Amino acid sequence: MNDVAIRVDGLVKDYVTGPPWRRSQAVRALQGVDLAVDRGEVFGFLGPNGAGKSTTIRVLLDLLRPTAGHVEMIGGRPAEVGPALRARIGYLPGELNMAGQRTAGEELRYLATLRGGRGTDRIAELAERFTLDLDRPIRGLSKGNKQKVGVIQAFMHRPELLILDEPTSGLDPLLQREFLDLVREAQADGATVFMSSHVLSEVEDVAGRVAIIRAGRIVDTDDVRTLRHHAGQLVELRFAAPVDVEEFRVLPGVEDVVADGDALTCLLRGEPDALLKTAARHHVLQWSAQDRELEDLFIDFYRLPVDDTLIASEEVAAHGR
Repeated sequence: MNDVAIRVDGLVKDYVTGPPWRRSQAVRALQGVDLAVDRGEVFGFLGPNGAGKSTTIRVLLDLLRPTAGHVEMIGGRPAEVGPALRARIGYLPGELNMAGQRTAGEELRYLATLRGGRGTDRIAELAERFTLDLDRPIRGLSKGNKQKVGVIQAFMHRPELLILDEPTSGLDPLLQREFLDLVREAQADGATVFMSSHVLSEVEDVAGRVAIIRAGRIVDTDDVRTLRHHAGQLVELRFAAPVDVEEFRVLPGVEDVVADGDALTCLLRGEPDALLKTAARHHVLQWSAQDRELEDLFIDFYRLPVDDTLIASEEVAAHGR
């Protein structure tokens, strides 16, 4: 059996803009995306809104055709075996389009019939877990309640692969926790979970690896523990007298050095040896080092000019080796 659940090679997607009677211009939404998601893992797909997350997912599901590149999921190419493949997938779109006369329960039972009845037996159980009233009409549901319907329909048939686009949008904190429990249970049952989000904390709780996308490019892919290491430490020093800030700015792995009188702060990525030796040349009164949150690393990526992002990702990774 192939150990890769999702493989994406050189994925490019162009959109043509402008009215048809004018010369149109192509906008490149995906710029050579490469991904490999192992079977049985929870994989986080992170990036700001508009980075290309939803476009990537739509290409995975053959809802959009790529301009270039190849996609393979759980052993098949979506463009060739789309309907048969989608029956083995649970998909939660980023924007749910639900309306009509059916109740929530009727909608879920209807969706189950499209899968040959698979998942019907779980509707009541999952509705209870997510406090969803199955007798309420879909058209009158709030955004949060529609999201509950979306979550239930994605999980209820125990799919091999779950593709979830902003899955906790509209859910309150307690139900977000319930959702993460459901993800863990699906993984324990052998499912692969590909979860897109711009909310780091929810992915960090369950994912083993993450990919960061920005402006249609993958800027980093790594396991969560390594990325935390890359995030670095915020170091604060206080000396008996002011020091020459340039002495610290040239040190390997030391960034964002700021001096204020006898105090100095910096960002340390990697080993502290050079920083400690340089500080020891002076009379140190106080030293503190605090691990940065993983979210800080993502903010670093997002603030960079687009053309510098790939270079920065290589530099960050080098500090962690």
